[in-house]
Amino acid sequence: MTANDVVELRDEVSGATARILPALGFNCVSFAVPVETDEEPVEVLWAEPGVGPGSKATRSGIPILFPFGGRLQGTVFPYEGRSYETPGALLNDGNSIHGFVLNRPWRVTGRSADSVVGEFQASVDEPSLLEQWPADFLIRIGYTVSGTSLRGSIEIENPDTMPLPFGFATHPYFALPLGPAGSPEDCVVTVPAAEAWMLEELLPTGERRPVAGGNDLRAGVALRGHAFDDVLTSLTPVPGAEGVVEMTIADPVNGRLVRQRCTGPFRECVVYTPDNRQSVAVEPYTCAPTVFELVAKGVDAGLQVLAPGASTAMQIDITLEPLPSPGA
Repeated sequence: MTANDVVELRDEVSGATARILPALGFNCVSFAVPVETDEEPVEVLWAEPGVGPGSKATRSGIPILFPFGGRLQGTVFPYEGRSYETPGALLNDGNSIHGFVLNRPWRVTGRSADSVVGEFQASVDEPSLLEQWPADFLIRIGYTVSGTSLRGSIEIENPDTMPLPFGFATHPYFALPLGPAGSPEDCVVTVPAAEAWMLEELLPTGERRPVAGGNDLRAGVALRGHAFDDVLTSLTPVPGAEGVVEMTIADPVNGRLVRQRCTGPFRECVVYTPDNRQSVAVEPYTCAPTVFELVAKGVDAGLQVLAPGASTAMQIDITLEPLPSPGA
């Protein structure tokens, strides 16, 4: 297959499908689930009309944010006594954002009817990145469609002789509403976060405070009247499942729920409402934005470090379900 091909997955039992663009950072731009009551499948992910390999990498589907998510402060970051410049990253208001892999072609290394595996390695796919990061890195993601679920299996390896610092995140845009009736404003977002990072110009200051009012999403908050761009933290694990956190989006009008279950060192969640109000981004992060600047201040911000030759694995499952009845 060529870099510009679209990978289409299908589960033969449920009829659910997914579309992945290897040339656009291995972005999954569609996950559609047939339901008996609707003529058309329910599209779980939002994407710009006509999204393709040349589209803007940050606006559709599930952009992959690595080896850092969110913003760096400016375009230079400190690590272990050195400064690293990041001209290979996208810019927003003068800050580098969202890592190196979301807008570059990935290699497809495995494929079946319902699954696909892609990978990106700095030294193989863009050696110029080696000057911009403390170590070489390899990220591998496998997408599988099964029933009404989309599973993302993530593996990160350090092929270098130096330690690999990193942060990993995804930026999924969930389409609203979850069916033909109602409005995006009726949908309810739930995130089990006890604290929020205080922000100045969207950058964490290093201070965390208990969630309160509009950014307390633990019991669920409807989108109506809210515009989110928050970095939440101190996520409570699923009872009896240490290392697993869940975020949900409920559509009470259409009677459906999207459940995003994250397994791994996910400790932050960014919640963002785009201006068009057609979607909401509920983004699992392993560390806070500006992590290197926070670490330099002595703040525990969740920076991950892999020893030479080491690897780590994570998993994110996105499932469309019937909305449970009250009290169920």
